[in-house]
Amino acid sequence: MRNITYDARVYKTEVYRGKTVTTYTVRWRAGDKPWKEPFRNKAQSESFRSSLLSAARNGEAFSITTGRPLSWQRTENDKSWYEFACAYVDMKWKLASGGYRRDIARALVATTPAMLENKHGRPDDAKIRKALMRWGFNAQDRDDCPDEFANVLRWVSRSSKPVSSLADPATTRKVLDTISTRLNGKRAAASTAHRNRAILHNALEFAVEGKILTDNPIKEIKQKAPKVSNEVDRRSVVNPTQGRTLLDAVSREKPSGPRLAAFFGVMYYAALRPEEVVSLRRDNLTLPPLVWNEEAAQWEEPTDDWGELHFGLAAPDIGKEWTDDRTQRDERPLKHRAAGETRTVPCTPELTKLLRAHLAEFGTGPGGRIFWGFRGGELPTVTYRRVWDKARREAFTADEYASPLARRPYDLRHACLSTWLNGGVPATQVAEWAGHSVEVLLRIYAKCLVGQHEIAKRRISEALRQT
Repeated sequence: MRNITYDARVYKTEVYRGKTVTTYTVRWRAGDKPWKEPFRNKAQSESFRSSLLSAARNGEAFSITTGRPLSWQRTENDKSWYEFACAYVDMKWKLASGGYRRDIARALVATTPAMLENKHGRPDDAKIRKALMRWGFNAQDRDDCPDEFANVLRWVSRSSKPVSSLADPATTRKVLDTISTRLNGKRAAASTAHRNRAILHNALEFAVEGKILTDNPIKEIKQKAPKVSNEVDRRSVVNPTQGRTLLDAVSREKPSGPRLAAFFGVMYYAALRPEEVVSLRRDNLTLPPLVWNEEAAQWEEPTDDWGELHFGLAAPDIGKEWTDDRTQRDERPLKHRAAGETRTVPCTPELTKLLRAHLAEFGTGPGGRIFWGFRGGELPTVTYRRVWDKARREAFTADEYASPLARRPYDLRHACLSTWLNGGVPATQVAEWAGHSVEVLLRIYAKCLVGQHEIAKRRISEALRQT
């Protein structure tokens, strides 16, 4: 091959001591062409020079085009960590949901501290995190970064290690430890660590695809991943009496409470997720017709008729910076379902009554929404969370309020599904209504199946008596 040579020589490092910065320049020759590489850190220059010496002494071929050993060929495509992370964000952005865009940014922000090396002039850590999260790892806002944070991002870019440094197991292990640790030094939640690792793994597959790395280094690290538990805490699940008490307490919280009683009722009686409830429109409801009472000469609510909720959209609260249309909520297909797929859930007589009363008093909002903000527009998450906290405080004792019991509105969904399962509804039917697979449903709600142990023990006893 005409573009390689085995004639390589490494010279003594050249040191330039300026007024504020000292530069260490590694010099070498590949064939007839001289090369040099400057470093601001002595240890880095020595490591680089040592690697060149090792390659030359081992008789490795050097590229005349790059001056590097051919075994370093992957570094011809190398990038700084920050440059690479931005390229990964941009590649993922178009097809990712707002929530996944935010998760990617969080994982890369968690990774970056382990990939920074130059401490000279280092900005405050909180400012680095804000600059990366709000602008650096946001494809649509990066170019609009204010000067104060643009300077921070320039420092991060200058101070980022090359992606190829992850080929060193020690660097990769440090990264994995960093993404599993909170800012206060304590271990991150297992779900957070698991999500960060999965995103980083995917990012490094992108590095392999771009020939920056020859292999994904995470695969070579023997590190026990934290166990993630998806099981529902039975202590968070309310019984029917507690559920009704909470809904009554919500209706008494002024000014927003009366508008939210049916909102929480949909979660409790139909097991919808909060992001599914906020997307409900009037045409998603099929309510039983009113019954004419001859004696009273008026239309009345049927006492035992069921309706249906038929819907196909969810709008999780993501944040305006992550959505294409700059709205707070990112309207998406239902979780785990393709665009256009719908789900049908039965509407109990109790829920029918709540929804009919809600529509009679408040009507529908913009776009036919059943639930919207007190001042119009989308229902703010902070509003229903605040009302829920006040209702818990009113409805529960001090000990109950301090416990996990219905601490989050989402726990109403857990209560509903637990009630269905304990009521004897087949798991296949509950899974269909909940939007889960049967396997996932039973794994999540295994501890909420009250009385199953006693039934099993009775069956064992009966079997033993028969023998």
